[in-house]
Amino acid sequence: MIETSADLLLALDKLRLIADDRYPRWWRSYGTWQVLPEAILTQQTQWANVERSMANLFALGLDSIQKIAQADRQTLARAIAPSGFYNQKAERILTLLKRTLNDFGDFETFALNVDREWLLSRKGVGYESADAILCYGCKRAVMVVDRYAAKLLAAFGREFDEYDEIQRWLSAGVEDEFDRVYSALNLDLEMTYAYFHGLIVEFCKRQKRAAFDISELTSEND
Repeated sequence: MIETSADLLLALDKLRLIADDRYPRWWRSYGTWQVLPEAILTQQTQWANVERSMANLFALGLDSIQKIAQADRQTLARAIAPSGFYNQKAERILTLLKRTLNDFGDFETFALNVDREWLLSRKGVGYESADAILCYGCKRAVMVVDRYAAKLLAAFGREFDEYDEIQRWLSAGVEDEFDRVYSALNLDLEMTYAYFHGLIVEFCKRQKRAAFDISELTSEND
């Protein structure tokens, strides 16, 4: 029976959804500056397109916050074209990275000191993008919520109106039962949230029908 988010996390864990080379962090560039542009690039596109865009940037020698922030906008837009909305995303990436350098000096200082309010005040950075940067870039104990999470919870009969409501439900169960979660996963809270979000995404990507099949979750958890 899935009654809490801890139940859901541990049921997902049993399905071994994340490949060994990505376990448990899931986001490949976890803990690095790359999460900043990637959090913009991944909006309204598939992750494979983000990887192609980042590969294009690196091929041009744009392999740091400083270099991308100094890049010509048209050059940047051409490089990230695989991710779609490339002119808009190029402008938003440039703005985000320039403000990061102006306000914090470097990524390490940013990762230690940035808060959600600062991120949300940047154009093009919504709740999901801000929390992804905090979780995967800054290694904070922040649960990322996306459309997959909302759809999966709806399949269990849990409907929420707001992003923060979903986030509170997912976080509360894990934190209330963290001794149980830690005993099963042996991950700290920061990594647990990164892993949990990754599990939700990977499970939902396997669903081919409009109505989710959650039988393997409920049966594995019984």
